[in-house]
Amino acid sequence: MSAYIIAEAGVNHNGNLETALKLCDSAKEVGADAIKFQTWITEKVITKSVKQADYQTTNTGVSESQFDMLKKLELSFNDFRKIKDYCDKIGIDFASTPDEPESLDFLLSLDVPFIKIGSGDMCNIPFLRYVGSKNKPIILSTGMSNIEDIEISLKALREKGNNNITLLHCTTSYPCDYSSVNLNAIITLKEKFKLPIGYSDHTLGIEIPIAAVAIGATLIEKHFTLDRNMLGPDHLASTEPHEFKKMINAIRNVEKAFGNGEKKPTKEESEISTVVLKKIVAKSVIKAGSLITEKNITTKRSNNGLSAKFWDSIIGTKAIKDYDLDEPINIA
Repeated sequence: MSAYIIAEAGVNHNGNLETALKLCDSAKEVGADAIKFQTWITEKVITKSVKQADYQTTNTGVSESQFDMLKKLELSFNDFRKIKDYCDKIGIDFASTPDEPESLDFLLSLDVPFIKIGSGDMCNIPFLRYVGSKNKPIILSTGMSNIEDIEISLKALREKGNNNITLLHCTTSYPCDYSSVNLNAIITLKEKFKLPIGYSDHTLGIEIPIAAVAIGATLIEKHFTLDRNMLGPDHLASTEPHEFKKMINAIRNVEKAFGNGEKKPTKEESEISTVVLKKIVAKSVIKAGSLITEKNITTKRSNNGLSAKFWDSIIGTKAIKDYDLDEPINIA
């Protein structure tokens, strides 16, 4: 089964609908399964006194409150209707992370394929209960959390019987240093919660999502931008289209390499083995009826003859014919 790959456009539209539509085109072109945005009503998700995170100030080049920053990046519900219609037209899944109940209800009215919950709503019990009541597949990012936090969040989501949940391992850092990724947490989460586990990536480059798929991630989410040099809070930690395409191609190649787990020679190996695997041949001239010993036979590549795996079986038997030097040894 192929990993589901989400191009996380987030707020990389910079509050501009046309840029958002260009991101949709680009995500489709590079082969992403879905493009995902973030939907919120600023007044309902943040107080006016909350300061920016340090990375936001650095990446935007502007020191302002989170409220003012988010207000400039906010797209309207009508904008998102247009984006959803456009995604349907070009053939890519549209999704968005709701940050409060009104935005969630709006996105559900667009028939999004799943509800994505960002790490910022870990342990947000009332919101998680509301999400869980909607009987829709859920993807939950687990940045800034530990096992207890995940247990609390899952309990809230499951109160109405919804267990269609994928957990995303995530490190909330933009960009995230390789030493902070902790990919082995994917294995920990899989063993602990018995749920599908994906990975939300904030590193620079494409190596880490590829490695995540190799150790079992079923979903990859990675920030996606048209140009990393654009001003905005998330562009610097995002992947440009040409890089994203390389990442997807590499992931698909890794998936082809998984195979079925059965260890046996491939058709190509079987063909090459006839001239590569060692055979038993005469080390010296051997007369018919002579005893075959380790002194008069050896193993070499040969077009025919007994496989070297029969070495112990043939030692101590008698030659059925005369053998010249390097002639393949056979048995009756």
